[in-house]
Amino acid sequence: MAQTIPLDFPSQDTFRCLNTPPPYLRLDVCTMFDIGITHFPPSGHGSITICLYPCINTYAPFTHFAGGAYCTPTLIMSWTCGAHCQGNPDFKPVASGGDGAATQYWYVGYSPSLKTVIVAHQGTDPTKFLADLTDLKFNPEPLDASLFPGIPTTVQAHSGFAKEHASTAPTILTNVQQTLSAQGATSVTVVGHSLGAAIALLDGVFLSLQLPKSVTVKVVGYGMPRVGNQDFANFVDDRLKGKVVHINNREDPIPVVPFISMGFHHPSGEIHIQDSGAWDDCPGQDNPSKTCSTGDVTNPLQVTVADHHGPYAGISMGC
Repeated sequence: MAQTIPLDFPSQDTFRCLNTPPPYLRLDVCTMFDIGITHFPPSGHGSITICLYPCINTYAPFTHFAGGAYCTPTLIMSWTCGAHCQGNPDFKPVASGGDGAATQYWYVGYSPSLKTVIVAHQGTDPTKFLADLTDLKFNPEPLDASLFPGIPTTVQAHSGFAKEHASTAPTILTNVQQTLSAQGATSVTVVGHSLGAAIALLDGVFLSLQLPKSVTVKVVGYGMPRVGNQDFANFVDDRLKGKVVHINNREDPIPVVPFISMGFHHPSGEIHIQDSGAWDDCPGQDNPSKTCSTGDVTNPLQVTVADHHGPYAGISMGC
């Protein structure tokens, strides 16, 4: 049972997410950015943690970065993409590409205020995406060993997602390496919404294998579908432990497909936005609690996709 705590925090450095503590500790989705701790048992599904407003507010810059990925490279490179660009006014774009059709838009740059390199990937039309995600021909397949060196062949991902990721991965890696060097940075944060969130998760694993161990790689995804099999989810939890957050809005059907029955599983790190607007941290993989997506959205084929674009604490996706 989560504690109820007043919202009048004295500063942005106060604990963001609290829970009744059993004798186990874990860095939670809010402490991914070094701002608090929560507690739950190390195996199975622990207690649901309530994220309060200051915690929620820390995600706003990343929500804007993900929303901005729907904008053309011209708007990104001039950083004139409207509210999403205004939400991160000090951002320095370095590279952007894609055509928004055959290849999703993407961009790389640096955020001085967040002290991290940002990689962002565009999402797609959820009505078409839902059909693809429930198509049985898209089975989990081993990842490309040239992009994911040393990864076991049992770690498998959705073939369509892997193909999309592979089309931009080498170019993104080059730009990330150059930006890390130019800025003297040691952090990369990959963001995306919808299909962009799936690519972002693959990018997170890819970059963690390609960059020096001194570089921290984090992933913040919105409306993320299941990307890979159980071994993939376990690999993500091990390789990017405490560094992955996937935020799902209300009855959005995309996060619960492809189906578990098709062999797909989420890694840990879900935050589920309730109908009330409350944000709940759902520990473990595919938490079956009714307050988490897997337990809440039980028949995605009968659920509207309107929740997919948000709002995520008042911010909607799209350019």
